[in-house]
Amino acid sequence: MSSQKKVRVRFAPSPTGGLHLGGVRTALFNYLFARHHGGDFVLRIEDTDQTRFVAGAEEYITECLAWCGITPDEGPNEPGAYGPYRQSERKPSYRQYAEQLVERGHAYYAFDTTEELEAQRKEHPNFRYAHENRLTLRNSLSLPADETARLLAEGHPYTVRIKMPADETVYFEDLIRGKVSFDTGLVDDKVLLKADGMPTYHLAVVVDDHAMEISHIFRGEEWLPSAPVHLLLWEYLGWKDEMPQWAHLPLILKPDGNGKLSKRDGDRLGFPVYAMNWTDPKSGELTKGFREMGFLPDAFVNMLALLGWNDGTEQELFTLNELISKFSVDRVSKAGAKFDFEKAKWFNQEWIKALDNSSLAPKVKDILTAHGVDHIDAQYLDVVLTLVKERLTFLDDFWAQASFFFVRPLQYDADAIKPKWSADKTKFFENIEEEFGRLDEWSAQHIEPSFKEKIASSGMKVGELMLPFRVMLVGGKFGPDVFKIAELLGKDETIARIKTALPYFSA
Repeated sequence: MSSQKKVRVRFAPSPTGGLHLGGVRTALFNYLFARHHGGDFVLRIEDTDQTRFVAGAEEYITECLAWCGITPDEGPNEPGAYGPYRQSERKPSYRQYAEQLVERGHAYYAFDTTEELEAQRKEHPNFRYAHENRLTLRNSLSLPADETARLLAEGHPYTVRIKMPADETVYFEDLIRGKVSFDTGLVDDKVLLKADGMPTYHLAVVVDDHAMEISHIFRGEEWLPSAPVHLLLWEYLGWKDEMPQWAHLPLILKPDGNGKLSKRDGDRLGFPVYAMNWTDPKSGELTKGFREMGFLPDAFVNMLALLGWNDGTEQELFTLNELISKFSVDRVSKAGAKFDFEKAKWFNQEWIKALDNSSLAPKVKDILTAHGVDHIDAQYLDVVLTLVKERLTFLDDFWAQASFFFVRPLQYDADAIKPKWSADKTKFFENIEEEFGRLDEWSAQHIEPSFKEKIASSGMKVGELMLPFRVMLVGGKFGPDVFKIAELLGKDETIARIKTALPYFSA
């Protein structure tokens, strides 16, 4: 890495829909690299393809990054010295470079209509616009100069295409893959400027990266086939010495079989592939996200970082600051990383356990409020969190695991109890109500011996009575230590729950 050039990286998504976790990982690796080297992280919206533009998608991308804590130094909402940060607002700057390429003989005007190109594709199934057939098509290379001038003067629609060399080898040093080379004869003459005056990705990305003084580009390996076009554009525009260093990130692979993880895989296997919920404005279709499923942003970012990178140790749990401190490109894998949803859930579980109760409390209060619990004592909630947070995979599990601390059970898992129920057990629980009523100090260390002494004098076994006691307080066969539950519920509530539940078992 050059010591003279300040690190400037960019995340440049298209506002076309939900943000796939592969896209978030690209943003994350850019961000980590920039922060590690004291550089700038730029958000640039690549909205030149107006046919694919989706309303609300840019705001969604911004919100996703904010949720993850991946904060841009510059972007549409953080204007800097290199704006504007939406490609559609940079439109005037692209045509001059397209014209410059034509003048230097590296590009040409193509006047073929959509219908003419469609006819070519029907006639030639493997049709591509390239060196082997460009002189048989309608463009400024095949037409006489005066005919080209006439078509331009009359305002005939045209595109500008790059003139790919027939027999050159171009290469670059990838920060992850080492030397990567391409035969230019295998690449078609890509459109650089569309008929509506908008640039394609190929031209816009090079012009903007140069204008914004981008030093390093982290992008998915699916962009590797485009690299020869971009390499030549940097050269043809006279900027070869200023070209950023590239790192093509490995794909995130589907858990089963081969290939890139897709939304379809998530639908099929029952997990999200988007960072946050995304509702398609046209179809109204909702695609679920990690945030709404109950993932903590810390866990989501931690999980993403380890899809294709590790620090060379056995450590798996990293804060964002630790990731910034330890991130290095030479620890990014060349091979694709299989997505493992069970592992993703493990990360979330570990992060919930690791978070302070004070950080979890506001999130949990929202869940309680949604279930109609409005009056929440902070100290009480703190104790509940201590008791149950190790049982939570997702934040939303809190209600299932802890609702009984806030509301009485509405139903009981009595089927596990009734087959072995007896009059002696009914008598025991009637007596334990009285015993509990006489206890001067209501704490787990006093409740437990009192309960067990009563069992011993009854001649029954501890196992026969512990489970019914739990179900009476909780409603089911789950939860933390039952005596700690009783302590927190309080004496009166514990006795009331035994009274309420007893008829369900003895009936």
